[in-house]
Order: sequence, then C-alpha cells, then structure tokens
Amino acid sequence: MTGTEALFICLGAAAAGFVNGLAAFGTALFAMGFFLTVMPPVQAVALSVGLAAVNGLQGAWVVRREIAQNPSRLARFAVPGLLGVPLGVSLLQVLDADVLKLTIALFLICYGGYFTLRRQLPAFTPGTGLPDMAVGFSGGILGGAAALSGALPTMWCSLRGWPKNELRAVLQPFNVIILSATLVLLVFSGAFTAQTLVFFALALPVALLFARLGLMVFRRLPDVVFTRLLIGLCLVSGTAMLIREAL
Repeated sequence: MTGTEALFICLGAAAAGFVNGLAAFGTALFAMGFFLTVMPPVQAVALSVGLAAVNGLQGAWVVRREIAQNPSRLARFAVPGLLGVPLGVSLLQVLDADVLKLTIALFLICYGGYFTLRRQLPAFTPGTGLPDMAVGFSGGILGGAAALSGALPTMWCSLRGWPKNELRAVLQPFNVIILSATLVLLVFSGAFTAQTLVFFALALPVALLFARLGLMVFRRLPDVVFTRLLIGLCLVSGTAMLIREAL
C-alpha cells in the first residue's frame, strides 16, 4: 500500500464515518469520491458497503429503544428491502450503473433543493404501510444495484414528521440490514480480495472513530434541525454524485 492510497482511504473513511454517525446514511455517497481515486469501482463499492454495514451498528445501538418500541415500522421497510436486494444485484447485468447513479443524483438534487427552500415541511401520514413497503423495496433494489440503499428511504422518512430518534430508528437499521445482505452477495462474488481486506482493516478504525464524533453532534441537534440536515445532505449528496459522474 502506498502513502497516497493510505491517505485517500483514511480521508474517505473519515468523511463516511462522520456523515453516517451524524445522519444514518451516506457512507457510499461521501466515501466513493476518495476511494475511486486510488482503487477500481468494484473494490471501492465493496469497501464502502463493508464500512457502512459495520459502522452503522454504532448508530443503531444509540436508538435501540426506539427500534424495540416499534419493530413493525422497521419491518415494513426492511422485509421488502431484503427482497429487493437480489433483484438489484441481478439488474446490474442489464442496467447501466452510471445512468442509474445519474438519475438518483438528479432526484436527490431536485428533492433537496425544493425542500431546502421551503419554510415549512409537509408531514405525510399515509393510512397504510404500502408506501413504506414500496420505498423499502426500492431502497433494497438500489442497495443491490449501486450501494444506494439510503437515498429513497431518507427522502421519504424525512417528510414523515417523526422525531429524530424515531427517524434514525428506521434509517440506520434499514441501511445496516440491506447493506449487510449486499455485503454477503459481494463476498460470494469475489469482490473482497486480499488487498480489499487490507484497505478495510485500515479504513474501519478511522470510520468508527469519526462516526463517534458524528453521533456526538447528532445527540445535540433538535428534531427540526436534524430533518433539515437530512434534506440538505440529500442536496449535497446529489450534487457530489453528479459532479463525480460528469468527470
């Protein structure tokens, strides 16, 4: 491993860890720009997914009481999401990953830009769990296809009017579950080479440390500010994806 590789891996792990600790999503979105500088796409995706799956356990532990209080709500997202993961992986054979990421980037920009400018956010309270299940299933597909499991659930859940701990109690375990399933599929596909494991061993401690810093900030944020932060991060994430795909 060269010094340049180590530097970019640590920078990516730090950015991903802090954002994941703060907002419960965004590991791949914020790490990939650094990782792709020093490694091929498959290796970068494998490293990002591995970090997200392990690193997210810290955030899930913080809201463990909220998860236990309403497990059915999480199940509405996670069970359909798990069904979507194999479909997403299989779609990699027929879909253009760059086009998919570009579409998601534009969606994030439009969503984040629109709601960032609104003074008052709407609060959707659908009468059935079908919209939640549809979002979870779509998130599973995107997780399997492009490691973007958190994009649609974050957009949807941030407009549900839930307190920040309840919001995180859906987003964090959902991403851990979906990306863990994706991780298993990547392991069996041979994506984790010996070099990838070395990179992972370097990146994980850095990601865990910066996730703790992100969690410290999360605990101090009011509910409304946290919701606004998620929406703002959607705008930033979409813009970063668009720039990366354009280069």
